[in-house]
Amino acid sequence: VLVNLIRSAAGYHSKTVRFLHVAFDTTGDTFLAGDHHGNLYGFDISRNRFTLVQKTGQACTALAFNLRRKTEFLVALADYSIKCFDTDSKELVSWMRGHEGAVSAISVHGSGRYAISTSTDTAQLWDLDTFQRKRKLNVRQSVGIQKVFFLPLSNTILSCFKDGSIFAWESDTLYCKYQLPVPEDGPRLYYKAFAVTRDGRNLVAGGKSNLLHLWCLDSKQLLRVIQMPPKVRTVRHLEFLPDSFDGGSSQVLGVLSQEGIMRFINIQTCKLIFDIGTHDDGISSAAISPNGHHVVAVMENGSLNIYSVQALTQDINKPPPPLVKVISDMDRATAANQTLSGLKMKVKSGQVQRPVKSVAGKVQTRVLRPPAHASPEDKENELPEGLNKKRLQALLKGFGEYPAKYRMFIWRSLLHLPENHSAFSSLTDKGLHSAYLRLHDRYPIKSQKLQRVLQRVLSALAHWSSIFGETEYLPLVAFPFVKLFQNNQLICFEVIATVLMNWCQHWFEYFPNPPLNILSMAENVLAHHDKDLLQHLVNCEVTSQLYAWPLLETFFSEVLTREEWLKLFNWRFERKHFFSSNQLHGCTRATCCLLIYPLFLFQYFFHHRNNLDINAMIKETYRLMDSTPTEIHPRRMLSDFEPLTRGQYPVFNKYPTFIVEYQSQEREKIRQQEIEYLRERQMAQELRSEAVRRQAEDEAWFRQQQLLQEAEEQRRRILQEEEGKLAEQRVRLAAIKRELKVKELHLLDAARSRFVKYQQDQKKMELRRLDDEIDRKTSLRDQETAIALQDIEIRQMELEAQRRLFEQQLLKEQERVTQEVKAEVDSRHRKAEAEEHTFKKVLERDMCHDLETRKALGGSWAEADQLRMDADWQAEVLRRLEQADVERERCHQELAHLTRETHAKEEQLLQLMKEVEGKK
Repeated sequence: VLVNLIRSAAGYHSKTVRFLHVAFDTTGDTFLAGDHHGNLYGFDISRNRFTLVQKTGQACTALAFNLRRKTEFLVALADYSIKCFDTDSKELVSWMRGHEGAVSAISVHGSGRYAISTSTDTAQLWDLDTFQRKRKLNVRQSVGIQKVFFLPLSNTILSCFKDGSIFAWESDTLYCKYQLPVPEDGPRLYYKAFAVTRDGRNLVAGGKSNLLHLWCLDSKQLLRVIQMPPKVRTVRHLEFLPDSFDGGSSQVLGVLSQEGIMRFINIQTCKLIFDIGTHDDGISSAAISPNGHHVVAVMENGSLNIYSVQALTQDINKPPPPLVKVISDMDRATAANQTLSGLKMKVKSGQVQRPVKSVAGKVQTRVLRPPAHASPEDKENELPEGLNKKRLQALLKGFGEYPAKYRMFIWRSLLHLPENHSAFSSLTDKGLHSAYLRLHDRYPIKSQKLQRVLQRVLSALAHWSSIFGETEYLPLVAFPFVKLFQNNQLICFEVIATVLMNWCQHWFEYFPNPPLNILSMAENVLAHHDKDLLQHLVNCEVTSQLYAWPLLETFFSEVLTREEWLKLFNWRFERKHFFSSNQLHGCTRATCCLLIYPLFLFQYFFHHRNNLDINAMIKETYRLMDSTPTEIHPRRMLSDFEPLTRGQYPVFNKYPTFIVEYQSQEREKIRQQEIEYLRERQMAQELRSEAVRRQAEDEAWFRQQQLLQEAEEQRRRILQEEEGKLAEQRVRLAAIKRELKVKELHLLDAARSRFVKYQQDQKKMELRRLDDEIDRKTSLRDQETAIALQDIEIRQMELEAQRRLFEQQLLKEQERVTQEVKAEVDSRHRKAEAEEHTFKKVLERDMCHDLETRKALGGSWAEADQLRMDADWQAEVLRRLEQADVERERCHQELAHLTRETHAKEEQLLQLMKEVEGKK
């Protein structure tokens, strides 16, 4: 523990204010911490000082300090809002609202332009240039969001939900790219904590279990399941420990469990490296600096602990150990001690951290910085990562090679690799180059991982410069470096690009032919140092393309072992103008070459390993470099070392572009022709398979038809037999039918005679019934006619009486005309009305009587018509019906005469009434 920070309340030193959250900036030397009272403090670890940055008045729920503008930071508050402050001006930059719950996490894009804030019910994407909300992700309350964050070095957003599902989205379009499959085996973890490596390729997730799931985001597969100790029941926080040597593929993971202990494990070996925190002094949350030097832990008691990773482990980010340890193991101790003493005296630069005990007994860190004024020679010898070129040269001369443990680290410093992550990502995002799609056919490799890495690196080189897509020997050049740096593709690409730019100068000027200028240079050097060997090669018709070019295009990987090759490139990278060692290989083996005569033996000799002392070859190389004249020295043709530029890679166009373009066009044409050929072959194959299928179907159909014909013949024979049996049965059935028909005819005759007799009886009975009915109706008509005549006579008598009454009234009225005209008129009117009413009743009664008579007559007519229609077959009935019609006609005439008389009398009465009214 470097420092333990406690925030005490103002005026109450015994009362502490709890720290809640911490966040580092992009450099890793400064971090922010927010306490329970809403105060935000900035801590500078390198300067050992702190300052009060802001007072928000509310407890913070999340912090983010890695924005594009280095002095700005985001803080999520308890009122569900997010504020952006500036650490220098201490002013409010923006205030963002929109959440309906507490913000649990803030994730910032690698560019610093976008941020994602996460709460339990929603996640929102913010534009940090305008501080406006771009998108919003809502989910059902039953599901819930666990965490949403950006993947490093990409535009991918990873969303993790409480049901354990994980989705990947494109940040620009929010298109769902993929979903990680839910493991079917084992218990559900219900992920709560997540961590991603710096290269964005691996994801670790943990939850309510002691198991961790390690996912590969490239293949979307679960790589392994890591089991923590049984004491771990819940994983509260996960975070990778960065390493400057791993190129982003972090191997050390920090796991914070429910017991307050954070264990750091290696995800490949699953071994515990170190842990922080105890049961008595547990950790609530933690943050690791981006450079991997410090860990800040928020303790359960509310204080902050700052840990030094360098003091906790000796394997992570450890600088090279003192050279005394290495030299003491060597055989030449005396020379080594002299060299060591010289090295110690020349130390003038580099940062060396040495722990020193303070007065309080706590370990502090003192940084030894270089002098303010350095000489030009010292500046020239300075290398990245605090290394010195002269010390490395002395180390290489003393031991012949760099320590294996730090060889890659030293190479990266010697080559000044810029580590352009974004530029390399833009090259890899273009996918596999068409020239290397079938690389496994030409160069089969047993390791699938190594094959994929080689294919990706070569594709990136081809996308960088089109010449590398046409170079046939590029896989031979790149393979040794890919095998060394297979776990870090960025470093591998930059090492190969640096080698191609500096150690392969002028190689591509005669493309597609070998570099004739370089081979001529090698032949000139060989002619100067060993004319006999050159003459022997000329006599054997062995050119530089046979003895020099095979070694160059493979970088000696065919003729040297791994250890010899690494030693050789230690010297190559240390000396930027290191002499091309292919002719030196021949010079040191001059005796062997002079004994070789057939051409195929030369070919075998320069393509296979032979007994060789690499140290002697390197010494001979130094001797030849010193003794080679200036006019033929390679230094005269080759330019100085130029490292790759930072930000973007330089343009590589030192080749005949028209040839490369022509070859690429021809290759594209051949590829299109091959695709067309494959398509036609596929079509031919489909047609062939279709013909075979049809032939098989035809044969099956013919076999089926033959079987059907045989079955039909068998059924025909069976039918013939059945038809014979049926004919016999039909003959017997016809005889039986004839017998039954005769019996049926006899029965029908008997039934017909019985029915005729029955009909005759029925007709007789009907005749008698008709006679009775006619007699009854005739008597009924006579009675009705008599009644009608009586009614008419009564009506005539009533009319006569009324007429006489009217006459009497008229006489009386005439007598009283002069005296009571008005009264008489009124009485007459009343009487007239009464008479009219009475008359109407009489008329109605007469009309009703006439209607009844008409109805009766209508019924008689209908009955007569029905009888006439029914009696067509019987003459007697017709005669009687005619008599009835004559009698009914006579009655009708009498009734008509009486009706006419009645109407005449009514008209007379009406005329009389009109005359009376006229007199009034």
